[in-house]
Amino acid sequence: MAGSCDCSELQADQQAQFDLLSQVIQNYEKKDSNLIQILHMAQAIFPYLSDDVLHFIGEEMDLPLSKIHGVVSFYSYFETRPHGRHTIQVCLGTACYVRGGTKVLDNLKKTLNIEVGETSTDGRFTLEVKRCFGSCGLAPAVAIDNVIHKRVNANKLQEILNQYP
Repeated sequence: MAGSCDCSELQADQQAQFDLLSQVIQNYEKKDSNLIQILHMAQAIFPYLSDDVLHFIGEEMDLPLSKIHGVVSFYSYFETRPHGRHTIQVCLGTACYVRGGTKVLDNLKKTLNIEVGETSTDGRFTLEVKRCFGSCGLAPAVAIDNVIHKRVNANKLQEILNQYP
């Protein structure tokens, strides 16, 4: 049947991911001094570091979950929620802020019905804020998947979003 889900296939894929993570942990000798490297590898294996993944790492390394959460929450590199197909980054550096960056951000939040750090319900966009792109002459600037869009305003916003299915 078209569109049906073969759950046994998904479970096998996920088991293969956990098996690979287990091997990574073994390769790093289960040392807690290697936790950051293990978390980086886990994030390369899984789309994000879910509670299941963090629990697995804790069990495999015999580490308290609080220690793992402490490391994950300290470093901005680690993702703990599903990410959208496209990442929108709104610059709020000085030039972008002064030239309307917050209006662009507010418009995006309203249009996508999400807050900063969240992903739209359709899984299309994740919204982030950055402090500076180094493109001050193009302010306000928005990057989508690392493509800079210049002099963005409410009128241009929907046209820009439509470029990203």
